Amino acid sequence: MSARGGAQQEFRALHSAGRLVDAYARIPELLARLDDGELDLAGRLLARLDPSDVLAAHPGTPSVRIAVTGRSTTAGLVPALTAQLARHGLLLIPYAGGSGGYVQDLADPASGLYAHEPDLTLCVLDPFTVWDRVRPPWQPYDTALEAERQRLLLAELGGAHAAHAPAGATLVLNTVPLLRRFTHQLTGLAQRAELGAIWREFNADLLRMTDPAAGVAVLDLEPLTAAGVRADDPRLGAYADAHCTAELLAGYAREAAHLARAQRGDAKKCLVLDLDGTLWDGILAEDGPEKVRAADSLRAGAFAGFRRTVEQLASQGVLLAVCSKNDPVPVARALAAHPDWPLSTDDFVSIVADWGSKAEGVRRIASDLGISPSAVVFADDSHFEREVVRAGVPGAAVVPLDGEPAHHTERLLADAWFDVPSVTEEDRGRAARYREREQRERRRAASKDYESFLRNLDIEVDAGPAASHETARIAQLSLRTNRFNLTGERLTGAQIQHIAQDPDALVLAVRAIDRFGDDGVVGAVFARTDGAGLHLENMVVSCRVLGRGIENAVLAGLLHAAREAHLPAVHAAWRPTVANEAQRAFCPAHGFRTTHESSGEVRYLHALEELPPVPSHVRLRLRLTHDRAQEVESCTPSSI
Repeated sequence: MSARGGAQQEFRALHSAGRLVDAYARIPELLARLDDGELDLAGRLLARLDPSDVLAAHPGTPSVRIAVTGRSTTAGLVPALTAQLARHGLLLIPYAGGSGGYVQDLADPASGLYAHEPDLTLCVLDPFTVWDRVRPPWQPYDTALEAERQRLLLAELGGAHAAHAPAGATLVLNTVPLLRRFTHQLTGLAQRAELGAIWREFNADLLRMTDPAAGVAVLDLEPLTAAGVRADDPRLGAYADAHCTAELLAGYAREAAHLARAQRGDAKKCLVLDLDGTLWDGILAEDGPEKVRAADSLRAGAFAGFRRTVEQLASQGVLLAVCSKNDPVPVARALAAHPDWPLSTDDFVSIVADWGSKAEGVRRIASDLGISPSAVVFADDSHFEREVVRAGVPGAAVVPLDGEPAHHTERLLADAWFDVPSVTEEDRGRAARYREREQRERRRAASKDYESFLRNLDIEVDAGPAASHETARIAQLSLRTNRFNLTGERLTGAQIQHIAQDPDALVLAVRAIDRFGDDGVVGAVFARTDGAGLHLENMVVSCRVLGRGIENAVLAGLLHAAREAHLPAVHAAWRPTVANEAQRAFCPAHGFRTTHESSGEVRYLHALEELPPVPSHVRLRLRLTHDRAQEVESCTPSSI
């Protein structure tokens, strides 16, 4: 029996036995093997479960609260969304508004939608949006007026959502497909073309409403309809006010699930690629380094297209690595043998070429990069190797490439594993910084002792109020940092902007540079002041800079700055997550004493009597305000 058939059979057996709740931890793995039709059935069955039962049986299950509203009936969206979220390990806690009630749902602060306290609000704009207000006889100009009225209404509703939804919630809109039933009511070809231009401008205006910091996202449905998904269902539209086809809602649900995952900071970080049959045509061990491309064939052109896709992902911060069953010398020769190939050895931050288990190879790559194995996407044309990695690297995403290279790009991009709310400058330079990290590691290995290695790094750290252009990066750190995240709190860009507007709050960006390069924003401090002192609400530091003393310098600097500001104490907390256990000792190591411990949370207090020094190998500049006169600098432990 195939893996897909086995997964389908197991899922149905669990449902028949009434054990879907008990076995919920298995659901993501099973759903990952199902095709679209099987996912539809699975979604309808999973949507019958009570989320509270799942959470009671599996308390650690990540959940997302989503409210669904729209211009017409969208009942079919919840089951599809349930399945798509479950594929990614997320439990849907839904709210479904009434048919056509989106204006009231979003405008009324007392509506059930806001009472649900959603993380995401999906306002589904169906293909009849705008057209329900256009009456014959009409011309393109009439449509333009109604489209502009709709855009202004959505902008007002977006403002209402920002005011009444929980901080950090996102309103999700979508582009509106243009149906032939409307375009061809115009018999003049010139007028029909004008309508097409007006409609595209309307959708372009909707897309420009996307603003992660303001809590607005817009899903573009054109790629779905361009792929052959029919947008409307005339019969259900006429008789049930359900204008979207099941296929369109399924595609919408898939994109919405990707968005929910990105909002949570669950984007993958590294793409691990096979070589033979994946990046090039041929078998290296048989054809040799110079012939694996078969450059004069059309089939080789399909591989070249896939490599260009991989190169594009890398340009936006996706780390590239190779895990191949080959000898390392021929692999290096093959990567260097073709100057017209868009990828070379330097484009890969890690290359594992040996004859061992690929699961072990993927784990080694993750370890070398200092990332979790669950942050990896593995792409291979071998079913056997995919199953080895799926079984041996829990949490890693596995992309099923097949023997047809023309499909590679579509399969790699199908689940948007690398989607983030916005791409930052730090993202674009990530590969270069990992290469700088490799240089540091080589220098560290050559050093006689670790202290001399740190002194020779010439580390400079600047910590001060975050600039507006740094909000996206700080949100990214908050959402994606697991190892050094004192409380595990996740904040979106909108939430960070909201915090920064509070006069008693501090949002500090931590920037670092050393002799090997500029790491940019590598951490953030969230704090608040009141009569009791400075409250360190959270501190996050990128795992790629841990071990350099940066986090110690920042905390010591905060303590010194608090005493200079005559604050009575500094308060802090640690809350356990799946990855931050090592940070439980961070505050006590800097002179904090425990004041309270309950349900895993530990609270600390520092009376600011004996202060820890700033590490001598770090030059720290720290500002609690934008006032440069209040800047403190440290070249030695005592000068702050």
